[in-house]
Amino acid sequence: MEDITQNMAELDMQSSRTAEVAAAAPRFRRKSSTFVDAIHDLPERMDMAPAQLYSTESGRLFHAGKIVIATVGLPARGKTHISVGLARYLRWLGVKTRVFHLGDYRRATVGPGKDVPEDYFFVNGEARCEVCAYQRFTDRPKSASAPSVLLRQKVLKKCREDIYHFLDHENGQVAIYDAVNPVSSGRRALAKEFAKNDIMTLFIESACYDEKIIEENVRNVKISSPDYVGWDSNAAVKHYLSRIAAKIPHFESMDETDLNYIKMINAGERFMINNCSFGYLGHRIVFYLLNTHVKFRCTYFARAGTSEELDSYKTDAALSEQGKRYAELMGQTLIRHREEERQALIARGGSDVPLKPLTVWTSTRRRTLETADYLKECGYKVRQRSQMSQINPGVCEKMSEEAIRAKYPEEVTKHEADPYHHRYPRAESYHDLAVRLEPVILELEREQNDLLLVAHESVLRVLYGYLMACNASEIPSLKFPRNEIVEIIPASYNNQAKQILIPDLPADMIPDSPEDIKIPVPGSGNVSPLTIHDDPIPDVVERISLLRAEGAKR
Repeated sequence: MEDITQNMAELDMQSSRTAEVAAAAPRFRRKSSTFVDAIHDLPERMDMAPAQLYSTESGRLFHAGKIVIATVGLPARGKTHISVGLARYLRWLGVKTRVFHLGDYRRATVGPGKDVPEDYFFVNGEARCEVCAYQRFTDRPKSASAPSVLLRQKVLKKCREDIYHFLDHENGQVAIYDAVNPVSSGRRALAKEFAKNDIMTLFIESACYDEKIIEENVRNVKISSPDYVGWDSNAAVKHYLSRIAAKIPHFESMDETDLNYIKMINAGERFMINNCSFGYLGHRIVFYLLNTHVKFRCTYFARAGTSEELDSYKTDAALSEQGKRYAELMGQTLIRHREEERQALIARGGSDVPLKPLTVWTSTRRRTLETADYLKECGYKVRQRSQMSQINPGVCEKMSEEAIRAKYPEEVTKHEADPYHHRYPRAESYHDLAVRLEPVILELEREQNDLLLVAHESVLRVLYGYLMACNASEIPSLKFPRNEIVEIIPASYNNQAKQILIPDLPADMIPDSPEDIKIPVPGSGNVSPLTIHDDPIPDVVERISLLRAEGAKR
């Protein structure tokens, strides 16, 4: 008892460092860890989300009230991946959502460069004594010490406080509590606590019995988790597996009939749903989970080649000879890059396994189909998606920016005030395009092969905006020059993007698509969402800052 009192006093002294802990706490972060994927950024303004259909004074949608989604599952089962993916989808729809990773709070509380005690991830022996009572003393699972138990309580307290703050004082609607939540009694207590504050709790369990999926998740997590920055890969895997071993003897899979829960088995092979009080938003969450998985794959973005009739939207023109040359170079570059990545992985000690199959998606327009012809001839599967057709310019087709400004000055003023939502007469806005692309987004989440998207720049902007959690105001200004392929690599905490340069392209092929409306679809130049430099972070931050500054002026 004296030890516990002493440890409590020490923790109270540590908690007096409010400014230091608060500065590091996840609720106070303003930029994601890569400065590219903004899924963990805190929005500075209450803008409409890219696919949001309406707004309310409270900021909450679908008459759903406040919801906490709590993950359940052993480590390396894809809980963080599911949490981040679900937050991405809900925020895209306009539901104010934030992920609260318990691991982030642990790192913020312990401090940078410091490790938790070795027994931190063991269970509280006192809380589980009824399970151990029948076991011989030497067979009892390892238990956490009193200091580790108190440290865990401090971390949990800070995380719960931030969840309440987000829901009660920031007009938040969905808080995703990313933790193990291994014990049935703890889950019931959690749901009861939130119910007292008029918050519905939905549990999502990721159960996995496929050793291949577990091993793949372990390697992906150890690469992307902040816990293992600078670690040797084998040492990181060994340490992470020890965390799993510490929790296995105590984990209780969900079967509580009085709780709302969704159980995903083996990365989406099978689902179990216990529906006590699902509303519309709850069913949308189920719908999303039915279309997702936790398996690793890459997504590539490439522009369509140039066509013979450069200025026409309505004419479904074929590729020019220059466009055919681009299609061949783009395909060769992607094939070579994938093989180089595989060889680099083997050199780092990875398994010598075949490449994941590559699927190509295009729109139904000839230009995109013919851009994929080279890859189709190489044996890759090509699928046509009618929703991936470019943005409709309406009456502005074939008009220069100068002509548009002269003929439609009022429309230009409206567009400059809100380039994402404004539409010219008989045209589409970017918001219209985002709503049109929702079936493609769900198909994209369901796809398990590596995926190449060949499309017009306007379509790439919207899909990139979804995968990288861009604000609506940023999407119209994203640029995809034709001399590069953008690769998006999924990770547990956030997506990461990089460029693959296509060599030997003539300079006049790199700028924007000739049939673009010059105002809503500005020219590309040779800039992309990433920079060409090895370290893209400063330029990306500068680009985002400039866009936000321009939005604030408007």
